[in-house]
Amino acid sequence: MSKPAVEVKNLTKVFNTGNPGANVFKKGITGSYVVAVDNLSFKVEAGEVYGLIGPNGSGKSTTMKVVLGLMAPTDGSAKVFGLDAGDVRARNDIGYLPENPYFYRHLSGEETLKFYGKLCGLKGKVLKDRIDELLDMVDLEGARTRRLAGYSKGMLQRIGLAQAIIQRPGLVILDEPTAGVDPVGSRQIRDLILQLKEEGISVFLCSHLLEQVQEVCDNVGIIFKGRMRREGPLEELVSIENRYSFVLENASPKLIKEIETLVEKEKGVTITEKGNPRTTLERLFLKIAGSKDQDEV
Repeated sequence: MSKPAVEVKNLTKVFNTGNPGANVFKKGITGSYVVAVDNLSFKVEAGEVYGLIGPNGSGKSTTMKVVLGLMAPTDGSAKVFGLDAGDVRARNDIGYLPENPYFYRHLSGEETLKFYGKLCGLKGKVLKDRIDELLDMVDLEGARTRRLAGYSKGMLQRIGLAQAIIQRPGLVILDEPTAGVDPVGSRQIRDLILQLKEEGISVFLCSHLLEQVQEVCDNVGIIFKGRMRREGPLEELVSIENRYSFVLENASPKLIKEIETLVEKEKGVTITEKGNPRTTLERLFLKIAGSKDQDEV
């Protein structure tokens, strides 16, 4: 059995605030401390998309930094493909896209990927072919020579995703990958995440955009005030156990009436909702914005 892409066990991280009114971490540490992550445990299996969701200040970014090896845990552990997250070797198999990536805006998209590729040890024809492959993958072939200063927010996020996977990592960590991106750009990024999954790349996604998580994730953890509140397969978390629904197409008024009559005869059973199903505003927007023939819409 392959090792989990990420394995976090009883992770705790506390920070010295210097504020006498802050919560005190009592596990053998003196002074004023705030607990950012409290005894957190979860796994990201190889080849899956895992979403860690929670409000701002819930501990998502702190957890991510520990997994990246940028921060040491106060207690507990974090491993990447079996290696301690603080081990330099673990970082060779990680690609990372922060929420607000910084790029040299005077460079073009092609030059940016060449810069990061060389940092990862790629060169020559291998690097050139990889750049061509990635620009095509993120749909930026037509903007390869354009300076990043002329890129939109969505284009910057896509070039950021390309640089995150330039060395073909086994794990990609994404922090709010669609923050500030319009619905069309957001859809492109989500499609890229699913493409990474198809290629066997594990994706660890941190976000507070619930609809985004629901569309791409296999398993989800809900973190609040540093603690894991709920975790499991997405379908199990969002299903309502004591309800069952089905959708009819082209049903006649007579059939609908017969169904309602049958329901009324069953003791304790009620119809909680009926009427035409609704689309989402995002889907409607994408349908309009993505149509080649606006008159059809």
